[in-house]
Amino acid sequence: MSRFHAIYHVRCAAADVAARAAALALEQSIEMPLAPVTSDYVRDEIVARVEGCAQIAPGVHAVTLALATATTGGEIGQAMNMLFGNCSLQDDVTLVDVALPDDFLAGFRGPRYGLDGMREAVGAGSRALTMTALKPQGLPSAELAALCETFAGAGLDIVKDDHGITNQAYSPFAARVAACQAAVRRANAATGGRSVYAPSLSGGPRQLREQVRIVHDEGVRMVLACPMLMGLACFAELVDELRCPVIAHPALGGASRIAPPLLFGRLFRLLGADATIFPNYGGRFSFSRETCEALAHAGRAAWRDFRACAPVPAGGMSVERVAEMIDVYGRDVCLLIGGNLLAAGTDLPARSRHFVDTVRRLSSAPQESAR
Repeated sequence: MSRFHAIYHVRCAAADVAARAAALALEQSIEMPLAPVTSDYVRDEIVARVEGCAQIAPGVHAVTLALATATTGGEIGQAMNMLFGNCSLQDDVTLVDVALPDDFLAGFRGPRYGLDGMREAVGAGSRALTMTALKPQGLPSAELAALCETFAGAGLDIVKDDHGITNQAYSPFAARVAACQAAVRRANAATGGRSVYAPSLSGGPRQLREQVRIVHDEGVRMVLACPMLMGLACFAELVDELRCPVIAHPALGGASRIAPPLLFGRLFRLLGADATIFPNYGGRFSFSRETCEALAHAGRAAWRDFRACAPVPAGGMSVERVAEMIDVYGRDVCLLIGGNLLAAGTDLPARSRHFVDTVRRLSSAPQESAR
């Protein structure tokens, strides 16, 4: 029987790590003591095995478990349950990495469009992509559409809803999508551009089905979704229903104690995210540069036949940091700047064009794109 190997960082005394690892193996497989188990099959095949314990810092140990792939049922929600379901409730444990076997990975296709497909959608060639967000929450659909038209008119590749804008009474999903999609069409007709509007999908299965219908009826060419808010299994099924690239937002991901490169880089990519937004270092959040670079690498590195997932560093970024971000991430990136553009007030069109022009100037040289 195949197994997947999970690496956890466990905080405990060195004298306790062996017992702690053994307890973790039982917790993440059969959730009971081993002594009463009489089935040889369960003991030999289902119970997780401890395959390594190594101290990596004072009081911190890397524990490797081998868990039976059969326990996942080939489904991502159950896989996450086996990886981190119960031990996520133990605040001394962090899920750091996982090696998934081929028989499990065969059930997933990864991004349908990926970085290259997103570039093709907006006619970006091999340069970096530009993205902004409609803000603030509370504006009516008409005002959000006006912002959308301004951004698209300035040449932004992607104008997305802020993830907090969903289906509120002051901006209902159907009315907002129709208005913003029409605004982008007008801007593209005036400029010859290919900007896209990406509405934020949210809610339970019934609401999501209706939103997918609206997206398709309106001709929307990209969407935003929050995998951790809707659930990873729901997100994976949503991607299958859509006929356009999907941008994954990290909301609630920080509550999970799963290493960001694993969660936002590899797992979101596995489930079909074409782009993954993450908090860039030096912004409103506390990710380090090393974590951000590892996350971007996880989304773009060669992995089976999965397409590259576009990294989207964000969270308090400014036009002044564009050169730095392209230097760090290269041209296979999508740069998301929202509040810094909106802060320009009446100069919003000019500042938006400056953002677009800066990205194009710094990243327009021909290069081999990520797959």
